[in-house]
Amino acid sequence: MPRYCFEDLTPGFRLDFGPLDVSRDDIVAFAREFDPQAFHTDEAAARESFVGGLIASGWHTCALGMRLVADGFILQSTSMGSPGVEEVRWLRPVRPGDALSMRMSVTESRPSGSKPDRGFVHFLLEIDNGAGQVVMTQDFWAMFGKAGTPPLPPRPRPPEEPAPADLPEGEALLPVHLEDMPLDRPFDLGAHHFTREDILRFARTFDPQPFHVDEAAAARTHFGGLCASGWHTAAAWMKRMVAARDRGRALAVERGEPVVEGGPSPGFRDLQWLKPVYAGDTIRYDVTLTETKASRTRPGWGVVSHTASGTNQRGEPVFRFSGAWLAPSRGA
Repeated sequence: MPRYCFEDLTPGFRLDFGPLDVSRDDIVAFAREFDPQAFHTDEAAARESFVGGLIASGWHTCALGMRLVADGFILQSTSMGSPGVEEVRWLRPVRPGDALSMRMSVTESRPSGSKPDRGFVHFLLEIDNGAGQVVMTQDFWAMFGKAGTPPLPPRPRPPEEPAPADLPEGEALLPVHLEDMPLDRPFDLGAHHFTREDILRFARTFDPQPFHVDEAAAARTHFGGLCASGWHTAAAWMKRMVAARDRGRALAVERGEPVVEGGPSPGFRDLQWLKPVYAGDTIRYDVTLTETKASRTRPGWGVVSHTASGTNQRGEPVFRFSGAWLAPSRGA
């Protein structure tokens, strides 16, 4: 019997989780798979970079936050997943040796207007690094089943499809200064195929909810079958984004053009998981740069804003969000 149902999660409800130790090997392993930028994978290069030492990918911090919530709360609840995240702010880097702890509080709850078996709960999360410094905040909604209410029938799960013979590689995103960013032009980042094995591996490490780790249990949920963690979907976008930057860097070197190294991201907002990503799905990702502006706190640097999305092989949007990263100005 779950300990926490929708009715238990009223404004003022709060839980604390952690600590969760973060090692150098943890940081490098996640980054090599999903975010292989030098300040996440190479200690010597990281020391010479904007951040001054090895740091975790922001998406890794989100995934570690998910693990804290899963162990301390979600696996004891009637969780039905999350429709998305209103905002994440990466306030400080997570570094090797940090011990992450979390405070979670409920700010709002409301029953679903269309599905009588569930309700929506609004949470605020705050993660610190063990030294009393907040490294990330997260503002999101999640769905929970109601006590004693029969669940609605599972949705039909589409048939699993094999990986395409050739996954589209995507375009090159050139490493340029803030003033030279190509705005309002969509970039195709290529595709990622989600296998059953990859879904299980990611979820067992970061998001072990039944619909991500147990095929039989997943078939009985509203998802109707095994599906990827939303953080897995997001991390795969980052993998394609870094690959596009790497193609751009190689193209700049080939042309004899300067290579401009950017910085990390301050966070994102309006992330929506629109449809489940099932085992066998192939997601095509993109990014559109929308705005550049000078940083108010870092002379010589600016913020590049973007929108991003993912679409499955059936042409259905599954994922979108708005994000940003730091880039140096031409005159810095």
